[in-house]
Amino acid sequence: MSPAFRTMDVEPRTKGVLLEPFVHQVGGHSCVLRFNETTLCKPLVPREHQFYETLPAEMRKFTPQYKGVVSVRFEEDEDRNLCLIAYPLKGDHGAVDIVDNSDCEPKSKLLRWTNKKHHVLETEKSPKEWVRQHRKEEKMKSHKLEEEFELLKKSEVLYYSVEKKGNISSQLKHYNPWSMKCHQQQLQRMKENAKHRNQYKFILLENLTSRYEVPCVLDLKMGTRQHGDDASEEKAANQIRKCQQSTSAVIGVRVCGMQVYQAGTGQLMFMNKYHGRKLSVQGFKEALFQFFHNGRYLRRELLGPVLKKLTELKAVLERQESYRFYSSSLLVIYDGKEWPEVTLDSDAEDLEDLSEESADESAGAYAYKPIGASSVDVRMIDFAHTTCRLYGEDSVVHEGQDAGYIFGLQSLIDIVTEISEESGE
Repeated sequence: MSPAFRTMDVEPRTKGVLLEPFVHQVGGHSCVLRFNETTLCKPLVPREHQFYETLPAEMRKFTPQYKGVVSVRFEEDEDRNLCLIAYPLKGDHGAVDIVDNSDCEPKSKLLRWTNKKHHVLETEKSPKEWVRQHRKEEKMKSHKLEEEFELLKKSEVLYYSVEKKGNISSQLKHYNPWSMKCHQQQLQRMKENAKHRNQYKFILLENLTSRYEVPCVLDLKMGTRQHGDDASEEKAANQIRKCQQSTSAVIGVRVCGMQVYQAGTGQLMFMNKYHGRKLSVQGFKEALFQFFHNGRYLRRELLGPVLKKLTELKAVLERQESYRFYSSSLLVIYDGKEWPEVTLDSDAEDLEDLSEESADESAGAYAYKPIGASSVDVRMIDFAHTTCRLYGEDSVVHEGQDAGYIFGLQSLIDIVTEISEESGE
């Protein structure tokens, strides 16, 4: 195990951070929570924790930044509603201050607690009192969430109309049924184990969606094999069946989830993993086309940057010896809100005016974005079943590259290239 993975008990204290559902989670079964604006929180799995702490330097630009570990408890309010609260670890003090340590060695401890105030349950208001107040404000939304859960069971692709004149990003938090489903399941699991345990370790990771106004997120399950070396026979057989019955076996990649804002129609579209498993190769290509389509036209300016990053990632993974990224996903993220383009030779005065206007969203202004600055992100996530020869406790040691993952990347590159060429780029 990693030397940094050690016992971290929580000291009795009155401060904590309320963890909220991460509304842009579109796939996976592990609950991802919002710690603050730029940081997410998910249950610590020793293998994934070890991966982040021993991550090869050249892979860091293709994974979320690892920020440390916190201890999480669930608490119940007077209405028996459950919530999750993150507390500092033993030896830390005060509130949370996330340190940007991206240029440092990942083995260093990246979480520091200070006396700064942000998203913190202060001493004059206990966590339970804070949560009680928060829950009362949210109570009116509970019936809507129950309806969303029922709809999720029946529908694998959902469309919602949003008010384009309002704040689109704030509306997103009321629509994504998958993130709420994962959140409720996590709470239920912890409640069921309450008699035996009410303290959990969670890891903190970079929120990859934080710099986007309206994040469009594609979650792709990568590789021709999904089960880890430690999987039971039943689990392995189940994962093999899923791969054989989906595009995973044919092209090494399948859709695990999708969230797209189509500005042209004013609709949000959600696709879950159950639909993704049913897609043919042609259906997979059509899903990718839909992901990059805004309801009026294809966002062709995004395809070049995506291809560039996929090609770079493929080259990096081809240099990784012994790694196997079983059941890992690849995220593709871009902004569904389109910004007006301004040429680089525009007058400084014009750019300054645009910059000032961008701060006033109520006036319908947009932030300045120079031509060619279309931002799209490609990152690997979910490493609970990753293995490598560096992991001394693993009984199986693989040689060479992760051919299944690389095959999936090449398929993805080929399909995005086809979409680009067919669209006339």
